[in-house]
Amino acid sequence: MKLNKILWILLAAVFALSGCSEDEATDGLNAGQNAASGINDASTSGLNGASTLSGMAGAGYTGVTGNNSFLGPEFTDPNNPLSRSTIYFMLDSSEVQPDFIQVINAHAKYLVAHPNQKLTLEGHADERGSPEYNIALGDQRAKAVAGMMKAQGVTDGQLTLISYGEEKPAVFGSDEGSYERNRRAELSYQR
Repeated sequence: MKLNKILWILLAAVFALSGCSEDEATDGLNAGQNAASGINDASTSGLNGASTLSGMAGAGYTGVTGNNSFLGPEFTDPNNPLSRSTIYFMLDSSEVQPDFIQVINAHAKYLVAHPNQKLTLEGHADERGSPEYNIALGDQRAKAVAGMMKAQGVTDGQLTLISYGEEKPAVFGSDEGSYERNRRAELSYQR
């Protein structure tokens, strides 16, 4: 009887641990350590092995994102970086990729020129990882974008940061294409 209890406990432990890979468990720990040390990048792992997210401008992707068109024509002109309001990230990373620096800089300049304008930065993650880890990662992504903007003169009062983690996917699906679209920070101006 005692042996049965031990087997059940061991079996339950195996099932509990099988739902979380060692990398996922240590990534959660590393994210907490990185946040405490001020490091925003949880990992350098890539998007389908690529070093940038330029593939996000591929087939079917116009580059114009978000619904900030009420601010003026520059927000709907696909040749203007202000028309892009989604910053995509690599897997398990909050490091802003070079492809999106121009977009963030354009929005920062706009905010500095319009000091009464307010912007919400929403951090998101794909469905992989625990809900807690994804909330933390979404927060790191929003903070990474905010940090770049603040360095250019945007004030704390102009920014609101929210992390939704995996709770508000841009697209539904459990494939790499869906994951790529869900690893993001969205820039949404307040009316």
